[in-house]
Amino acid sequence: MRHRKKGRVLRKTRAQQRELVRSLARHLVLRGTLETTEARAKEMRPFVERLVTYAKKGGLAKRRLILAAMKNDLRVTEKLMSDIAPRYKERVGGYTRIVKTPARKSDSAARARIAFV
Repeated sequence: MRHRKKGRVLRKTRAQQRELVRSLARHLVLRGTLETTEARAKEMRPFVERLVTYAKKGGLAKRRLILAAMKNDLRVTEKLMSDIAPRYKERVGGYTRIVKTPARKSDSAARARIAFV
């Protein structure tokens, strides 16, 4: 039974999953769109949306939270605070969209494209 088991099975240890989500989020913020497996996109979405909410609120404390979450990556933090957050000032939530794409040929993995709305 899966009672109270949060998250998806990505066949990685918890630390590896955190790093994977952080890496995918970094690419999404810097590029604006990303194509990956559906499970990875769904696992990454709450992480990215939390970062955008922090950036929207602004201030030094929120900037430090973003820096801590992104392992002191200044490019990601600056892009979130200066470019992405102002776009969503009036929006309450739902900053990303996941669109399913055709499955991968080699192993038929469900693919999806995640992008900012």
